[in-house]
Amino acid sequence: MSAGTVLVMSGDAIHMDYYSVLGPIDPQLPKPNGGYVPALGYLKKYAELMDKANKGTLNTAEMTYLCSKFDPAELYKYEHAQKLSVYLLEQRLTKYKFRNWKRTQRRKKPVTLAMKKGRAKGIAEVLNDTDTWHSHGHGISMAVLRSQKINLKIEDFGKDKDLSRNIRDYWALLSDHMKKLGAPGVIHTKGWYKHLSWAR
Repeated sequence: MSAGTVLVMSGDAIHMDYYSVLGPIDPQLPKPNGGYVPALGYLKKYAELMDKANKGTLNTAEMTYLCSKFDPAELYKYEHAQKLSVYLLEQRLTKYKFRNWKRTQRRKKPVTLAMKKGRAKGIAEVLNDTDTWHSHGHGISMAVLRSQKINLKIEDFGKDKDLSRNIRDYWALLSDHMKKLGAPGVIHTKGWYKHLSWAR
C-alpha cells in the first residue's frame, strides 16, 4: 500500500495472489490533530471553489473559507507532491518492470521506450486518481490490477503451492518479528535487513 506500491513497481515482476493488495499512491498530509488527509483533496476542493467563483455562484461562507484556508504556496507544494508520485512510478515501471517488455502481447509489435513511458504514466495516473479509489486505504486486488483499467502483468504465486506456502510462512515470521519489535514495517532484501521505527 501507498509507498509500498511504488516499491513493488520497482521490481522486475509483481507477485500476488487472490488475497494480496496494492494501494493508491496519492500523497498524504499529516493533520495537526493526528491522522492523514489526501493532498489532492485540497487541490480538488480549491479547483471546485474557483470554478464556482468564476461562475459567480460562490456563497459568502465559501468565499471566507477560500480566502482563509488556502495558501497558494501550500497548494503549489501539493501539486508537486502529486507530480512526484506519478513521476516516481513512471520511472520505476519503465526502468524495472518493463525492462524486458520487448513486444506487445497481442500484435507482437516492437515496444519502444516511448511506449513504455506512456504505459507507465497511464498506470501512475490511475493509481493517483482519488475519484477512482475514494480512499488512500482502498486495497486494489490482483484482479483489478489485471483488468483493462490498469492492465498490469501480475504473477499469481497462489498457483504454486510450495511458493505460496513459503511466502505465507515468511510473512507469518516477519509479522511476528515486527510485533515483538514494535516496528510498523521492515525492508528486507537479499543480504540486508532494516526494521522501520515509528520515529520520523
